[in-house]
Amino acid sequence: MKMNWKQRGAGVGCSLLLAAAAAAAPQADTVYRNGYVYTVDARDSVHQALAVRAGRIVYVGDDAGAAHHTGKRTHVVDLGGRMLMPGLVDGHLHPQSGGARLLNCNLNYASLTVPQFQARIQSCLDADKQGGAKHWLVVVNWFQQGMQPEGVATGVATLDALKTARPVMVRSSFGHSTLVNSRALQLAGIQRGTVDPVAGKITRDARGEASGLLEDAAQELVMKLVPPLTPAENLAASRAALAALRQQGVSSFLDAYTDPETMTAFSQLQRRGELTARGHFAVLIAPEDGTAPGRAVAGLLKQSRQFDQGATRVAPSLQVRHAKLFMDGVIAAPAQTGTLLAPYYIDQGTPQQPHWVPGASKGPDSYFPPTRLQGVLRELAKAGIDPHIHADGDGAVRDALDALAALRATPQGRALRPALAHAELVDPADFARFAALDTSAVLSFQWGKPAPDMVAALKPYLGPLRYDVVEPQSLLLAAGARVVYGSDWPVDALDEWFALKVGVTRTAAPDAGAEFAGQLGPHPGMPRAAVLRAITMNSSYTLRQERQTGSLEVGKLADMIVLDRNFFTIPAEDIANIKVLQTMVGGKIVYRDKGWPGL
Repeated sequence: MKMNWKQRGAGVGCSLLLAAAAAAAPQADTVYRNGYVYTVDARDSVHQALAVRAGRIVYVGDDAGAAHHTGKRTHVVDLGGRMLMPGLVDGHLHPQSGGARLLNCNLNYASLTVPQFQARIQSCLDADKQGGAKHWLVVVNWFQQGMQPEGVATGVATLDALKTARPVMVRSSFGHSTLVNSRALQLAGIQRGTVDPVAGKITRDARGEASGLLEDAAQELVMKLVPPLTPAENLAASRAALAALRQQGVSSFLDAYTDPETMTAFSQLQRRGELTARGHFAVLIAPEDGTAPGRAVAGLLKQSRQFDQGATRVAPSLQVRHAKLFMDGVIAAPAQTGTLLAPYYIDQGTPQQPHWVPGASKGPDSYFPPTRLQGVLRELAKAGIDPHIHADGDGAVRDALDALAALRATPQGRALRPALAHAELVDPADFARFAALDTSAVLSFQWGKPAPDMVAALKPYLGPLRYDVVEPQSLLLAAGARVVYGSDWPVDALDEWFALKVGVTRTAAPDAGAEFAGQLGPHPGMPRAAVLRAITMNSSYTLRQERQTGSLEVGKLADMIVLDRNFFTIPAEDIANIKVLQTMVGGKIVYRDKGWPGL
């Protein structure tokens, strides 16, 4: 077919425009094409391609547009329809503790009988040829609520039966309980007359003797006797943590309760170019510090000046701009150190015919009395430090929200970005207050399923009305709250995708057993888009990083992951099986699955 001069002119003009566009577009370092690019932008838009240059996103759109950013030196990744999304931003975990536990005597969250529990620990003792009679054995990741059969008791005698003269400490995976043997109690000087510390409890038997179980701050009575990790051990733990995080697709995190040793290790890794995720760190302000809040915040700022590395940039770095406060412990039995508005239930029946009625205990008072909490929050507001507040029971949540309401009435208080972590039980009257007070709810979605620590350790003790609203992720979301995901690793094994699956379904794993089948409670899970937003944009907001990370938009940092399957199109239960094929942080690939060539 013959082309006339007008057609020829139009064709030449179009070619010139395309050539000009290609020349104007900056050549990318990496181009991803032929994919499902889920952006988590304001419209949750989906595109086909994305280009990266100098650690930042320079293009999001279709393959034709990406071609303009493709030069001779550009690495081109054909996604083959796979999903590309922002890197995960874990809003609450304990990385150094998680890494250290990977290196310790590890019960690995297993549901165990007492003989199995003892055999696991004995094998660690037998394998540790270096441990003398004065050398502590620290055992981690004990699934206390999962001990079999349901309701079986463990105490000092359980550990005294082991063949050892060493002090033994077994730490609950929740982090709020520790079981010790008689040797440990002796070394700690814990006797019948030892007074419970502030914000802690020494549990006792019927005779008034220490049972071997220490709750919350009482754990410190023995933990302070255990030699701290050496700098080399801290470094190894931090390396192990980063390796686990990048394999899961985590590109940023908040260490929700840090210490100088942890920040020293991560700082060393950053200087060596080994930091593969953006680290944010929250420094503890303890309840006793509330008597002198100015001094407590000054101590936090001193650590911030030592370890904070400035504004977010392309290469991962450290920021120290959060304070951690504990309002209570945990609502699960047997600890029941969570603060409630109404009493825990007690069983006044028999094993054959249980009869649960309200008891006398609402748990402890909130660890921070109202005036002390308000004083600490005012000082944090003056310093520009965001409070990250542990509040598990509905009483602790109410007290924290009341203090934040008073804080929001001040000019400096309005600028803060407070967060309440865990909030496993929230009174329905307080659902809307999260949005009204612009307070983020940082929740661990994996807890919202039928499981031993839910069905046995919570259901009877809360009663039916409260149990129906336990783990209120979707209820808070419906009330307008900013819901944020935080794994709380190593309280549970680090499995972000299982947790996100539970966030959608509120169901346990298929192999959990018939007694844990079905959905937790009468309320639905969260929509899939809301679940992903919770671990990307919303968590970035709590870290004051939302202009840099959390979505795939031009100008933002190239923190992103490639998945082996599409989060939105697979069956909901299959979300737990998602594997990360590649993790990129600041334009640098920090993890690649061996089975996927990628570039």
